[in-house]
Amino acid sequence: MLILFDHGTPKGLIRALAGHIVHTAQAKGWETLSNGALLTAAEEAEFELLLTTDRRIRYQQNLQGRRIALVVLAGTTRWSLVRQHAERIAAAVASATPGSYTEVEIPFEPK
Repeated sequence: MLILFDHGTPKGLIRALAGHIVHTAQAKGWETLSNGALLTAAEEAEFELLLTTDRRIRYQQNLQGRRIALVVLAGTTRWSLVRQHAERIAAAVASATPGSYTEVEIPFEPK
């Protein structure tokens, strides 16, 4: 699967997504794009999934008719806590389908 990490997504998750091709919005020069423009650019570049920390994207964008799947990390983005949930995040990525929206809650306290 071709995956795009938004600017807030911890890069350490790349290791948890072995077997997938991961690019960052920053590496693509897309770090300043608004959510709508980012989704459009990602779809045009044939990304299959956007991994983001922006929970507001669901309410700011009309996701109906989108081909790209969204997995949103909700809660903390602190790597020491996110990495404890890497398997859950990888499972959400693996089960994503075109146009789907999934939130993975990352608690602010250690599990």
